[in-house]
Amino acid sequence: MNGRRKEIKIFAGNANPQLAGLIAKNLGIEISKSHVGRFSDGECMIDINTSVRGDDVYIIQSTSHPVNDHLMELLIMIDALKRASAGRITAVIPYFGYARQDRKSKARDPISAKLVANLLTEAGANRILTMDLHVPQLEGFFDIPVDHLQGVPILAEYFLNNEMTGEEYVAVSPDIGSVARARNFARRLDIPIAIIDKRRPQANCCEILNIVGDVEGKRAILVDDLVDTAGTLTNAATQLINLGAKEVIACCTHSVLSGKAISNIENSAISKLYCLDTIQLPEEKQIDKIKVLSVDKIFMMAIERIYNDNSVSALFDEKS
Repeated sequence: MNGRRKEIKIFAGNANPQLAGLIAKNLGIEISKSHVGRFSDGECMIDINTSVRGDDVYIIQSTSHPVNDHLMELLIMIDALKRASAGRITAVIPYFGYARQDRKSKARDPISAKLVANLLTEAGANRILTMDLHVPQLEGFFDIPVDHLQGVPILAEYFLNNEMTGEEYVAVSPDIGSVARARNFARRLDIPIAIIDKRRPQANCCEILNIVGDVEGKRAILVDDLVDTAGTLTNAATQLINLGAKEVIACCTHSVLSGKAISNIENSAISKLYCLDTIQLPEEKQIDKIKVLSVDKIFMMAIERIYNDNSVSALFDEKS
């Protein structure tokens, strides 16, 4: 281990303790003792029950539903650890909430993603480790280093290991913004790509205009960064079936699954949705159509590399 810092300490918020436990287990350590609770009035209460002076500290906390509660937990944990003289604090945010509010789409809109980035920095985070930001440019919202992991290699590896590749498959981007992600996925599986052209008349609502590429007689794999209400995904699946696709599979990094997402997926043409555990899937959302793959190993390797001052991007160079 790096002699310049005492040791790695892993702390977990309430957003995804299961993933935090897997990461710590892979590192060969236990999660450091802390308590994240609530006062009777609902305010966040943090107790750090172990010394962190001079240590390299990692807080594992997705800012998923309930987003504001989990964000406040993270901010207050960072503040507590900074005041306890931690040597370096890395906020490990597998799913970064507010990422979709990254620009002004109309007059007087907030840019909430920038505000959250500022809050994390002001709270005392020295570094951010995250996965599949909604747009890569969000890294520039931070004034501290950001290590940005990719979910596609994990998904692609699963598909390859299960022989879900070959001439009958095609990767499909559900919108223009996901083309680079779908192309990366298609390259790893050595399959062609198709692109859906859509428009959003309003939030959480989309209208499909056209599909570029050949999907007739193919098993179409929709590739996206997140699934929220699943409206885009299920509409795309219906359109692909109408155009002759014989099966529609979907995969994503973040399973937000809000609103009527579960019923939308259950009643859709999608045969299976593969997602990563950046967001802990509650029991009521664990349906047969959804399979969850873990990101524990990639985050463990990233933490090891950060601790030892090695390149994190090399993780993906090795898998290219």
